[in-house]
Amino acid sequence: GAGAAAFPAAFATAVAAMRDAVLRPEVTAEQMPAPQRIAPYAAALAGDVDVDGEEVGTGRLVLLHDPAGNDAWDGTFRCVGYVRAEVEPEQAGDPMLAEVAWSWLTEALAAHHASFRAASGTVTCVSSTSFGGMADEEPSAQVEIRASWTPEVDEIGRHVEAWGELLCTAAGLPPVPDGVSVMPSRRGHRGPGH
Repeated sequence: GAGAAAFPAAFATAVAAMRDAVLRPEVTAEQMPAPQRIAPYAAALAGDVDVDGEEVGTGRLVLLHDPAGNDAWDGTFRCVGYVRAEVEPEQAGDPMLAEVAWSWLTEALAAHHASFRAASGTVTCVSSTSFGGMADEEPSAQVEIRASWTPEVDEIGRHVEAWGELLCTAAGLPPVPDGVSVMPSRRGHRGPGH
């Protein structure tokens, strides 16, 4: 409503960093409406991981900003991430899957040198088996990661890149080897303002 001029400078800089983050070519991200009433300022991205024309993972990342600070956040900014991906049905029953999936987040943040604090969240593993008229459908399973963390303000781009890496890891893509630069796909990253 009020336009970019009404945004605090720190938030405008953070949104620009979201837009400029470089994601793996398998990830397509675009601006989406941010939730209202959670914080005075918010920006959001929706992302999908596509491999050979098939969506194998999806997620959202919301950046919240409260210039007055928030005790629960331990800061003035908060990242809220969501990732959902298909996994092998036998993986869904693994009691370690939730712990491993949470480590995907912390490892992605560490790999992108994205400093954070006050992390919290949940990992949900769901499996489905069809019966009756749907018995021919293959069993399926999904993992969902819902997390929030307080980023360092000058590292917002790194946090977006870590979220993109989390999307790819959850979708089962191998990591990009050290020393290899990620080149955006032709579809590109369509961030806020694009």
